[in-house]
Amino acid sequence: MGSWGFLSNHGRVLLFLAHDPGMRLRDIAASLGITERTAFGIVTDLTGAGYISKRKDGRRNHYQIHAHQPLPEPTSRERTIGEFLALLAGPAAAADLGQPPREEGHR
Repeated sequence: MGSWGFLSNHGRVLLFLAHDPGMRLRDIAASLGITERTAFGIVTDLTGAGYISKRKDGRRNHYQIHAHQPLPEPTSRERTIGEFLALLAGPAAAADLGQPPREEGHR
């Protein structure tokens, strides 16, 4: 398989933050194989678009995902970020985001 993936780095950062809202930019960057500056830019993009907010927790940031926000793709506006993350990250992440678990067989 080539060097492409189904998720953008923005989507992947959201997945990391869904699993660990206190994840450091350094760790996000290392996990994605990008620079810390690029990870900072992605978090800035997501914050500016209203998908996440951050608050200081001591020397670290803690991120909150706004699961009610619609997906950015025009054809997917009826879906929310929370639904997207629940699908990809599983029921535990959905519960953390305040999303109801997906019903089996429902797509």
